[in-house]
Parts: sequence; C-alpha cells; structure tokens
Amino acid sequence: MVLAAGRGERMRPLTDASPKPLLAVRGQPLMQWPMQALARGGFTRQLVNTAWLGEQIPAHFGERVTWPGLPEVQISYSHEGQDFGHALETAGGIVRALPQLAEVFWVVAGDVFAPDFVFTPEAVQRFAASPALAHLWLVPNPAHNPGGDFGLSATGQVLNLPKGAAGRDHTFSTIALYKKAFFADCGLAVGNPQGTPLALAPLLRAAMDQGLVTGEVYAGAWTDVGTPERLAQLNR
Repeated sequence: MVLAAGRGERMRPLTDASPKPLLAVRGQPLMQWPMQALARGGFTRQLVNTAWLGEQIPAHFGERVTWPGLPEVQISYSHEGQDFGHALETAGGIVRALPQLAEVFWVVAGDVFAPDFVFTPEAVQRFAASPALAHLWLVPNPAHNPGGDFGLSATGQVLNLPKGAAGRDHTFSTIALYKKAFFADCGLAVGNPQGTPLALAPLLRAAMDQGLVTGEVYAGAWTDVGTPERLAQLNR
C-alpha cells in the first residue's frame, strides 16, 4: 500500500494544484520512487489511497503501468476523498483498504524519498514467520526530528520511550510490514465502512508495549519531503 491521501499543508502553495505525492523529484513523481522500488522487488500488485485532488493520481498512473526494465504493476485504489469527503489518516486508510490487501503487506508513504531501499520477499517471509505484528524500518534522527520517535533494542524490539528519554535515537521511515492482525483491535470494522479517521502512532505504541513490534535501521538516503525547502534541496 502506498499512502497518498494527505493534504500536504506544509507544502503549500505547491500542493494547492497537485497532490504532494505527484510533485516531481528528480524528474518523476515523488510516489513513483517507492512504486518502482516495490516493483523491482517483485511486488507488482499495489494499492494507492487518495483524497486531496485524488483524481489526479489514477489519471496519471491508470490501473496498469510498466516502467523500463521493471515488471508490469497493477494498481488498485482506495478513494477516501471520493467515498467520504476527507482522508482517513494513516490507520483509518489502511483499515479501509484491508479487504484488498494480503495477510502480510508493505506500507510506504508516497511523500518519502528513499531511493536506496530494497523491498525483498525474504523480508516478508522472515516477518511472516515471526510473532511480531509490525516490522518497522527506522532511520537515524534527522535534523527536523532531533527527539526521535522510538528506541530500538539490541534484539530488534522497537521501544515506546517517552519524549526526551535516552535511547530515543530513531525516526520511523514510514516503510513497514504489517499483518492484518495488527489492526484487529483498533476499534474499526474491516473496511472502515463509516470512514472514521484513525491515527497509526497510538496503535504502534500500544503494540510496542506488548512486544509485538520489531524493527531495523535503514541507513540509506532518506528524506521526508515535508517542506518546499526539502523538495528544492532534493532537486538541486
């Protein structure tokens, strides 16, 4: 699943006429980078959620796309804006899409640039065989998030540490594997038929407290394209 429903308020005025994931980074839409990386790893059935100016995304990609040297990608859509008039936040959007997703599935944000990340079937197999319900890729804290999001133990457990705590050295890259069971007790019915917005972070923290979230560090290039300045820097 490629997350592409957000409004991108901090990117205005660039996002007044375009969804943030369609903004160009090094000659192609930002969200195309993770879509191509998924295809390179053999993950050719991709689901994209939309809301803000969401009609532009299927208009650009359609339902099938082939990039040079990569297998054909089949794209399905979850049109949150069309169905409910607004985005459903990260967890709400994932639960909305659950009926179309496999038992184990990738989630990546369409507004994060991580060109070196490699999506592998082996990672899926390892995670599927583990007791964890979510597996996160973390990055060293960037300048815009010096306090970090989470800790990481020596055994690969992601830790829900309080703000300011020692060891909160990692920021969530947005790249993750989930099992459908992760969302079983989130309070929403599968498919989120009411269109209820729901944040992901509280669910992750609750699962961390139960020892059900594992992780590892991704050390490659990574940018959360959250401001026009970061976008300009990538394109310089």
